[in-house]
Amino acid sequence: MGMSVTIAAADEDDAEQILKLQYLCYQSEAELYGDYSLEPLTQSLAALRAELGTGRVLVARLGTEVVGSVRGAVDSEGTAVITGLIVHPRLRRHGLGGRLLGAIEEQLAAESAVRYRLAVGRRSEVSLRLCRERGYAPTGGTEQVSRALTLVTLEKPVAEVPALAASH
Repeated sequence: MGMSVTIAAADEDDAEQILKLQYLCYQSEAELYGDYSLEPLTQSLAALRAELGTGRVLVARLGTEVVGSVRGAVDSEGTAVITGLIVHPRLRRHGLGGRLLGAIEEQLAAESAVRYRLAVGRRSEVSLRLCRERGYAPTGGTEQVSRALTLVTLEKPVAEVPALAASH
């Protein structure tokens, strides 16, 4: 390809590309669970645009094409809830998901997050492996989203940056 993938904050103009990518990426999840009514497949452009206005949304770009995205927001208790981690199927298995996750973690830590939380489908082995490799552990919490889909909640504490710890 010759181009490198860059990660930056999403803007309103990215909404349509994110929605199309989300639809493409969740086809394999829908097939895995036999459920094509998953929320990412039925979300409207208006709902996505509203979501872009809350919290942080990052996109990965290859040139001008959005090839990945992730969302996150810190709640009042300091929990950074991370959602919508997607990577274009042709770019999977090259570390982009980990780069996006690391980038959103860094931004949410700057917003006083004390822990990160995300939810992954119980059968989504690739996603679960990525989370485990990045230090996430199951909390024991699950959510039955549909007859076939159960989400597993995973968390990890926000690591203290050594330079900041030394200055306190």
